Amino acid sequence: MSDRGAPSELDASLQSEQELQTRFISDNLRRIFRLIHGIVGNVADAQDLTQEAFIKALQRRDQLKDTDKAAHWLSRIASNTAIDFLRRHGKVNFCEIESVIEPLREPSENPEQAVLRSEHRAYLEEGLLVLTERERTALLLRDVEGLPAEEVARQLNCSKATVRSHIANARIKIQRYMQRNQRTANRRDS
Repeated sequence: MSDRGAPSELDASLQSEQELQTRFISDNLRRIFRLIHGIVGNVADAQDLTQEAFIKALQRRDQLKDTDKAAHWLSRIASNTAIDFLRRHGKVNFCEIESVIEPLREPSENPEQAVLRSEHRAYLEEGLLVLTERERTALLLRDVEGLPAEEVARQLNCSKATVRSHIANARIKIQRYMQRNQRTANRRDS
């Protein structure tokens, strides 16, 4: 191998690594942002924490043994980052998500679909706000991210029974929230 060949092989390897990183970020960015936003409830903090989670993941990519589990691994890093943030800062100031709706819009959506999706998201976010911070986090990690109860318990630093209780309470509160809103909508339509 000549000295001239080595730099080009190194350059090609670096370019390939950068392309993999770019693809990894673009494939997971929206999902990770939604996960973190669901936990912290604040757009600006969620943006910062999403960036922090990707930096942590890329710095630790050598720890990833099974690339098929990369999405789950990244979700754990993201949720841990958000939970650590909440532990450090306590309550988070909430702000409107309307400023983020456009960047999250699907390119194939027509305006009516975008409005309906936006209304649905706002409805769900209002429902999540009736939950305590721990209920919301447990519900999102278990039902949205699909983490096992043991993992949720570890991340929340509580027992599995407590996680099941948080999730059951969260589901009941969400169900009541939806029933109240349905009754209100039915009264308006009458």
